[in-house]
Amino acid sequence: MLRKLLPDTYVIALLSTVALASLLPCRGDVAAMLGVLTHVAIAVLFFLHGAKLSREAVVAGFTHWRLHLTTLSVTFILFPVLGLAARPLLAPWVGDTLYTGVLFLCMLPSTVQSSIAFTAMARGNVAASVCGASASNLLGMFVTPLLVGLFVAQGSGAISTDAIGSILVQLLLPFIAGQVARRWIGGWVRRRAPALRYVDQGSILLVVYTAFSAAVVEGLWSKVDGPALLGLLAISALLLGVVMLSTTFGARILGFSREDEISFVFCGSKKSLATGVPMAKVLFAAPEVGMMVLPLMLFHQLQLMVCAVLAQRYARAETLDAASERA
Repeated sequence: MLRKLLPDTYVIALLSTVALASLLPCRGDVAAMLGVLTHVAIAVLFFLHGAKLSREAVVAGFTHWRLHLTTLSVTFILFPVLGLAARPLLAPWVGDTLYTGVLFLCMLPSTVQSSIAFTAMARGNVAASVCGASASNLLGMFVTPLLVGLFVAQGSGAISTDAIGSILVQLLLPFIAGQVARRWIGGWVRRRAPALRYVDQGSILLVVYTAFSAAVVEGLWSKVDGPALLGLLAISALLLGVVMLSTTFGARILGFSREDEISFVFCGSKKSLATGVPMAKVLFAAPEVGMMVLPLMLFHQLQLMVCAVLAQRYARAETLDAASERA
């Protein structure tokens, strides 16, 4: 149990990257060069996402439309409503800028890999999680920028033309190219999934380093102190707790099976670091990106720890139920 609560190696790598950017931020020509490399890395990341996503699984999953529609409603309606409604109460804990990062977090799609992994661990409906999490990420490329433009972008109320172009060029077009290329490289991508995972993770680390470097140069750590970090942790715990309780009891009220409840809880309560960090790089000015992704990084670690414990509880409960039925 203690091992499950400790940060995994990737989280340690993320924290180390933040520490490196804080001590040795990139500047000048180096920052410009890494900026270009970051754009390329983001495009490769979404190309691989497109190549990995099974169209057949998504199409088959639409038959379970009631579960998927409910999950997407939690991801793109309940989360943003909670973030916006709680703003007058919670923003003073961390300040307006960091709370904007909390709102950005609330508008992101669900994770894919960890949602599926925890659903499998808990013995839930894995096929539904594959379809639901994939649909969430696909819709997120359209819905998240729209929500950010409507409720986060200061004073504009809409997404700029530059932001739309960046989303298309850096995220959507590579994703579509990956889907098209899946016919030829899909098998190769599946066979090399463990190795390609490092491409995904390396891309995120590069984005985090450049984002935090720009933020540090602009005085990030003079704006974020210990109480603000504790406030972010408390807000993350509050959001996660409310959504997990809502999905758990909501599934039972709606009459979902145990397997569908597990899928609903794990897909509905998560937010994607792999999608959120590149999107922040596209949607926000360079000095702001570090402040925008800091709440997401804290929420990411918290959701992993809580879901690991919850998945084990679901699995134990299923084992006890099966044993009692045999008896």
